[in-house]
Amino acid sequence: MLNKIFKLKENKTNIRTELIAGVTTFMAMSYIIFVNPSVLSQTGMEYSSVYTATILTTILATLIIGLYANVPYASSAGIGLGSLFTYTICGSLGYTWQQALAIVFICGIINLIITLTSIRKTIIRAIPNYLQEAITVGIGLFITYVGLINAGIIEFGASSVNNGIALDVVPRIADITKPEVFLAIFGLIFTSILLIKKVNGAYLKGILVTTIIGMICGITPLPDFSNYSILPSMEPTFLKLDFSGLFTTQSSILIVLMTVFTLCISDLFDTIGIFIGTGKKAGIFKIDKDGNMPKNLEKAMVADSFGTIIGSMFGTSNATTYLESSAGIEAGGKTGLTSIFVCICFALSLLLYPIIKCVPMAAVAPILILIGVSMLENIGSINWKDLLIAIPSFFIIVMMPLSYSITTGIEFGFIFYVIVNIYKGKAKEISPIIYIFSILFIIKYIVSAL
Repeated sequence: MLNKIFKLKENKTNIRTELIAGVTTFMAMSYIIFVNPSVLSQTGMEYSSVYTATILTTILATLIIGLYANVPYASSAGIGLGSLFTYTICGSLGYTWQQALAIVFICGIINLIITLTSIRKTIIRAIPNYLQEAITVGIGLFITYVGLINAGIIEFGASSVNNGIALDVVPRIADITKPEVFLAIFGLIFTSILLIKKVNGAYLKGILVTTIIGMICGITPLPDFSNYSILPSMEPTFLKLDFSGLFTTQSSILIVLMTVFTLCISDLFDTIGIFIGTGKKAGIFKIDKDGNMPKNLEKAMVADSFGTIIGSMFGTSNATTYLESSAGIEAGGKTGLTSIFVCICFALSLLLYPIIKCVPMAAVAPILILIGVSMLENIGSINWKDLLIAIPSFFIIVMMPLSYSITTGIEFGFIFYVIVNIYKGKAKEISPIIYIFSILFIIKYIVSAL
């Protein structure tokens, strides 16, 4: 039955491989269970309610992706979008978390409309193939950079201090004698050896062995069931969206619209970037020479939009397709069965979260670092001798890790793509949709600077 539903033979995979991929993806993204409530609770939201909302949103959103689109991706509340929710919308702009949830809901509806009306498809079709390759490479570097930071191998320190003020904060190699960093380096070396030897389930085995070593050495704490609760109530945040308050505050309609636009753009291009960057490389999404998208990509984007709508009603920030899905894809996941196993793992985490919490970032980070190795192979598909191609591709690749944002990399790539082609007299070759978004990106930066 599973073979019929998920077309396992057609996709040259099996239940065991999909299981390993699903568990690997879950291990790589399970931190969201604890990080998202910590971030959103700073707005006044109930931590335990956000905890439950995050898990249930992840399960339902990922379930839709797996069953409807039949692709190996997982969706959950985005860390970057959650930070935008907390520190910008509720912090700088002064909206209540109830009003912020209303903004998230509106964003989800808009992105759903954009998807159903094929605007997302038009956007992807408008992106030249070499920029799509650059997105893949940029995401690879971004994942690696995230992994290095999460592992503690790279830290940020002040290169010069004047009167107690850091004048220039730069990344640097951390103290590798720290137990957590040493454990991450062990995990990196051990998993690399497994990959070189082509051991099945190398990523998952790397996570498990590193976690066990951490426990044996006293680096990773043992499970603590002292404050165990199966399912905290979601009532404090469930359906608490405040639409009336959103449009009767002192903020102008323009600020509301720009806030919605910022969320939509970040969500939209994070998702497009991840799907193009990981799916195209793995052969999951095969875009033809005319730029036509496969049905499963369209369905996956519809599912992603539903995740945001569901999350806002439950009480969490925008749901987005997770970059860590690439860990499961690298582990062999090819169908929606991988997503179903991710859902099962998250459901079990409601019962076993003290155990899940014991998996340290030092065990997960090496997987993120090594994913970049395979994704960098696409850099050879870019013609670096042609500056019309090289310049926008370069900005996509370098801005993603340096700005710590997939969306920012795409924004810079679009803007420079338009600039260099207009200068070379090829303005008519640029898709109108690229012009529109480039102008919107520029307006966003101008408004942010004011």
